[in-house]
Amino acid sequence: MAKRVVTLGEIMLRLSTPDHKRILQSESFDVHYGGGEANVAIAVSNYGLQGVFVSKLPENPIGQSAVNHLRKFGVETNHILRGGDRMGVYYVESGASIRSSQVVYDRKDSSFAKANANEFDFEKILEGADWFHVSGITPAISKEAASMAESALKIAKSKGITTSFDLNIRKKMWTADQAAPVITSLWKYVDVAIGLEKDFFAALGHPLGDFDYAGKSNVKTFEDAIHQLQSRFGFKYFASTIRMNQSASYNELAGFISDGKQFHVTKKYDLHIVDRVGSGDSFASGLIYGLIAGKSMQDAAEFGVAASALKHTFPGDTNYATIQEIESLIHSGVGANVQR
Repeated sequence: MAKRVVTLGEIMLRLSTPDHKRILQSESFDVHYGGGEANVAIAVSNYGLQGVFVSKLPENPIGQSAVNHLRKFGVETNHILRGGDRMGVYYVESGASIRSSQVVYDRKDSSFAKANANEFDFEKILEGADWFHVSGITPAISKEAASMAESALKIAKSKGITTSFDLNIRKKMWTADQAAPVITSLWKYVDVAIGLEKDFFAALGHPLGDFDYAGKSNVKTFEDAIHQLQSRFGFKYFASTIRMNQSASYNELAGFISDGKQFHVTKKYDLHIVDRVGSGDSFASGLIYGLIAGKSMQDAAEFGVAASALKHTFPGDTNYATIQEIESLIHSGVGANVQR
């Protein structure tokens, strides 16, 4: 039987401008569905695990379309509640060259944001689960969503289920001062901590702006953060991507994983970007798959970074890369030739 990976969060309707247009320019939008935990559930399902997504969506055609999107990848949707007035929406304006991408949220009072933690029976939902994953986006949505995340993490931990938390601090949703006490209160239930350098420091109470490193991650400060976090929270693993933003169209990407003693850095990929949104979720899901599959720390991180690198080649939030494509990229490098 496939290992079960349960994720909790909000899936939203994503409207993207075509051809790198600005929202002000565009007369149409491309339709996708996405959200951190939903992206993880889809990706692990693509890798042969049983992805389970827990959320709440309105009982209307848009909500049903999102459910259908999840189902076509084999994600279990039995624990998606139906009700509320609306589905969250976000708009993506893809940058190019020296112009950054932009995201505009329209998610206030969504069905998930107004859901009550008591509506979810996490004892039942997590029965038989092997892994539970949530991100820092979920507790930022509402106080009730934060309560959901805490309840699920606490129950997962009590059942001996491995838990992971991807920071994903969004400064358009809350400040570092608001995020830090909430996230650190959740971390005592977390086995695998995933996140960017600036997000980890923000969760430790530093303003997000204090670590504006112009897109150039610093491994040394990561190591400093690890020592602080390991001693305080005792994570089993601490992992992240390391990104060098040469422009909105071209990045260099690597990653690392640490258990507090050993520190492994992965190989680096040069990326010409089609769509960057969802690449962090691809790293998280690749890492989860690698660890569940019994790969070493190094190999699990290599799988996660290669999965993330390939996600940059697909439009939308979803990573369509297969295990075979990811392994081929790890071992053979760039796939430049037509596969016939």
